Amino acid sequence: MDKIAVLIPCYNESQTIAKVVKDYKKALPDATIYVYDNNSTDHTDEIAREAGAVVRYEYQQGKGNVIRSMFRDIDAECYLMTDGDDTYPAEDAPLMVEKILEHKADMVIGDRLSSTYFTENKRLFHNSGNRLVRGLINTIFKSNIKDIMTGARAFNYEFVKSFPILSQGFEIETEMSIHALDKNFRLVEIPVGYRDRPEGSVSKLNTYRDGFKVLRTIARLFRDYRPFAFFGWIGFFCFAVASVFFAPVLWDYFETGMVPKFPTLIVCSGLYVISFLLWISGVILEVIAKKHRQLFELYLNQLSINKRRME
Repeated sequence: MDKIAVLIPCYNESQTIAKVVKDYKKALPDATIYVYDNNSTDHTDEIAREAGAVVRYEYQQGKGNVIRSMFRDIDAECYLMTDGDDTYPAEDAPLMVEKILEHKADMVIGDRLSSTYFTENKRLFHNSGNRLVRGLINTIFKSNIKDIMTGARAFNYEFVKSFPILSQGFEIETEMSIHALDKNFRLVEIPVGYRDRPEGSVSKLNTYRDGFKVLRTIARLFRDYRPFAFFGWIGFFCFAVASVFFAPVLWDYFETGMVPKFPTLIVCSGLYVISFLLWISGVILEVIAKKHRQLFELYLNQLSINKRRME
């Protein structure tokens, strides 16, 4: 088992990967630097190996797929995740690692948005997109995380080995944040520096396509982790719409003793039934989700026992 494992997922980062590897080797001399190449065509893997990294490969395209392989393959006391594009300075890494090794956090979040992100990032709509995602998650999950989508994070063994990765692409960071909130992991945020990509280095993140995937992931995890709230709000919406259209029908009935808008009455009745079914579904699924959280706690206990045996 490694003491510190630096995880760097890479896809065509030949321009920056050597500097990133060398910077993190200097900042964390006791760490093992792992570069997972994701079908690069610009010899990223060769450059990383020459710089001193342990190079491995993930052939399923997508950052989520790469992180899944990293978490499955590597055993370490502390995992530090960063990007291969040299946007996260290595000087911030020791403090993030320290929080994990001193058992002060299960996941450390490198907070770019409280630092230099808004002045360094020049890509259109990225700043507003980060604010939107942060606002949605903090509202839904009643949290106060400042940077949801940062790629600079540190984890302990228990978090890594218990995290069920379902995302395949850049929405993986959002999934990590929501999973940590739902499972009551200890989170610590540390402001970290951020610098935009050097000239000639191209971002693999598509603002619109990947942004839509992130929003879809939030909706999916809201449904899975907070089913009563998710189905309850949809049920309330159906109930409110039905009530708005049913009120005039009911008024006409009291005034004339007749129902002139019978089709409206039928539609409203259907919406009332749907709303009650949604509420009942939310209650049942909430009980199941709570049971899963209880089983997850038992699984964490077993992971801790296994880790002590490995040490």
